[in-house]
Amino acid sequence: MNPPDAAPTSVAEVERLLARIAEVDPVVRAVCTVHPDALGQARARDAESAAGRSRGPLHGRAVLVKDNVDTVDLPTTAGSLVLAQRPNPVQDAALVARLREAGMVVLGKANLSEWANIRDYESTSGWSAYGGLTRNPYALDRSAGGSSSGSGAAVAAGLAAFAVGTETDGSISCPAAYNGCVGLKPTVGLVPTTGVVPIASSQDSPGPMATTVRDAAALLSVLAGDGVDYAAHAVEGRLAGKRIGVPRGPYWGYSAEADAAAERAIAALSAVGAVVVDGTDLPTMPASLYDDELLVMLAELRTELAAYLAGRPGDGPRDLAEVVEFNRRHADVELEHFGQVCLEEALAGPGTDSEEYAAARARCVAATREGGIDRVLREHALDVLVTPSYPRAHRIRLDGPEELIGSCTGVPAMAGYPLLTVPTELADGLPVAVSFWGTAGSERTLVEVAHGYESLRDPLPAPTFAPSVG
Repeated sequence: MNPPDAAPTSVAEVERLLARIAEVDPVVRAVCTVHPDALGQARARDAESAAGRSRGPLHGRAVLVKDNVDTVDLPTTAGSLVLAQRPNPVQDAALVARLREAGMVVLGKANLSEWANIRDYESTSGWSAYGGLTRNPYALDRSAGGSSSGSGAAVAAGLAAFAVGTETDGSISCPAAYNGCVGLKPTVGLVPTTGVVPIASSQDSPGPMATTVRDAAALLSVLAGDGVDYAAHAVEGRLAGKRIGVPRGPYWGYSAEADAAAERAIAALSAVGAVVVDGTDLPTMPASLYDDELLVMLAELRTELAAYLAGRPGDGPRDLAEVVEFNRRHADVELEHFGQVCLEEALAGPGTDSEEYAAARARCVAATREGGIDRVLREHALDVLVTPSYPRAHRIRLDGPEELIGSCTGVPAMAGYPLLTVPTELADGLPVAVSFWGTAGSERTLVEVAHGYESLRDPLPAPTFAPSVG
């Protein structure tokens, strides 16, 4: 037994988390695969610690990895039975190799919205044929968000302090906001996507989900592998003089609860010396720009998924058309609740070698970078922007479109810029959050501001796994 003042061992943490998973996950279903040798990994890390060898600040800590990220020792399914039937990948994703090199224990794989929620317009976030339906630990009839639903719900439910998610547009930010944890979608390219089941390389970005901004920043240091200690920026005293813009426009007004919480967050930032610049609105983005974003994503999906599938061992589909056909043959399971319209449109639409694709991508970049985020930051000499993240989690539906009424993620997604989401409070029993936006490579500044805000507000109450809330 450890002395009372000894640091917890990796084995003790993993034993505690495995017990927690066994107790709680049957109702939350955040973890789709538990590593069969998690304790063996932990013993090896403790042996290294005992020998005076620490691989870094997160040595021995347990992490869950979203199930669209390759692991040689666990299935990687993207939630689909078509991949669940194939052998494990032949090598770890680059980011998983970094987790292991840092001494982290891969506890298991987190469930996700199947194919990272690119399958159908009426999909149910958090549902996959392989992993089932992930539920929100604050209210089991509420969505855990998508597509990193398992990662967000697991952190909130205490199944792991660290998890890896991926975002193309909202897939880290939404489950962070819905489940009341921290989610950091990095600048596209900061964390490698090699070995990650793709949607669109122009927007795909793996990133950390954690209980605190400092923990998320520490995990980002591991994932990025760029030598930057992002957690060193999660310190007090960095808010005074920071210029924080508040773009209104479409980012407010869709949720009274989220708006009120964000206003209180802004007041708290101002009270400690941050310079809040209101009305720093982005230019209005036409609806056609979001059509452009979808065209880009579907074109890249068709090309990049085929390249990914070609690298997976075993028999099975080798391109998107064969995935679509597999789903049709197994419609009783794969298409039980919703269809695959997005996948079918990707097959029929323009490819990445088309003029339509090139023009759509150029419009997305021009409008959201120099014509959007960078313009506003420059004109008002701002460090970051802040907006409400999402409304309270909507009720789960398996028989129709979800009731998602607004978010802040589209423009940063198209720009490929970072977004750091931090919970603010509970609104009638469900979390709401704010998101801090920045330009490319601004993660350190975002961490400073988000940690500063986090230190000003009370921690969220732990989830109670209530059947429902008002």
